[in-house]
Amino acid sequence: MRLWWLAKSRKAARKLPSAASFRTEVIADVFVPERAEDVRFFSRKLVHPGRLRRFSNKDLREGLLSVFYLLVAAALPVRWWAPICGRISRFRLKRHMRKEFPAFAAATRAVLGEGIDARKLFEGLLAARHRRRLQLAAHLVAGRWSPTIRLEGLEGLEGLRSALQRGHGAILWCDQFTAQTIIGKRALYEAGIEAHQVSVNTHGISESAFGLRFLNPPLINVENRFLKSRVVFDRDDAYQVTIRIQKILKQNGVVTMTNTVHAGTTFTEAAMGESGWTHLASAPANFAARGRTALFAMSTFEVVPFVEYRAVLSPELTPEASVTPATDMARDGAKNMTVQAHYILLKRDRLLEALRLYPEQMLTWSRRQRLTEAQDSTGIGMDEGS
Repeated sequence: MRLWWLAKSRKAARKLPSAASFRTEVIADVFVPERAEDVRFFSRKLVHPGRLRRFSNKDLREGLLSVFYLLVAAALPVRWWAPICGRISRFRLKRHMRKEFPAFAAATRAVLGEGIDARKLFEGLLAARHRRRLQLAAHLVAGRWSPTIRLEGLEGLEGLRSALQRGHGAILWCDQFTAQTIIGKRALYEAGIEAHQVSVNTHGISESAFGLRFLNPPLINVENRFLKSRVVFDRDDAYQVTIRIQKILKQNGVVTMTNTVHAGTTFTEAAMGESGWTHLASAPANFAARGRTALFAMSTFEVVPFVEYRAVLSPELTPEASVTPATDMARDGAKNMTVQAHYILLKRDRLLEALRLYPEQMLTWSRRQRLTEAQDSTGIGMDEGS
């Protein structure tokens, strides 16, 4: 006799897993003769959409941290903020060391070399993540915090102005450093640059129903203070989003895209540093390769925690003279992909320069192996677009 409460639930068997599943395939390997290296293009197709969870353990933890950091931002002097973040970041250090550190260490050593202190970088990243939470709280508590935020890169700023004079818009391709989410947008806003941000519909702290309803809106509202508009990306409506971006660029607008590979249907892989591999979004390169849109790289750094920040804009990313943009992607898809590969490598170079300056502030690291050798993940850490 089988007890009914020990029987397998039919309802549970029908229940979808909370995480969506995807099928990743190689589209092409494009060789770039000028660099003597190739760029691999991938497609990422949804197999099972997954299930929207109502609530998760992460929601409780992030909710408590949000309340705590709001109290810190409202009541304590700014000089105390960084030490508090450092101390709080060590509460779950053993768990992070067990679950995240081995992959992080392998990836950072592959990119930056065996001589780095991977543990020090990892502990620095944990602290930077907490400072990122407190940056949000500080913006929610009005009038208490006024850091120095500089938009640097004279050549890049002049190139952006020149590109806008040509009348075909510009794309700012932003890296996933911890300060980019809010401070990067604020730096552009304070410099008089009205930007449209491409964002995923789950952008924020949590992807559960509770998180989408209560935890994410404060972050999105703070970011929106410094944006002209937000273009929300939905995988089921990619075509309409593309049309909207094209319209903004035709109106000579500035569009910012964060380097996240999880939102779109295609992404790329290129060699990185000593022996590593990085994964880069293909959408910014695709828009630039269509013809006339200017493409720039942007990285935002926390120089002195809660005191000084730098947002660095690169010169315009321009492929070699022998490579010309494909004006009609539908008729010349192969040529378009070749131009994209040149843009990908230019962006990779700028990313590597930024990583060497502030590696402990990078939210997402790619693996030591190629994606075809490690199918479990395309990155290490948090992959938060926008």
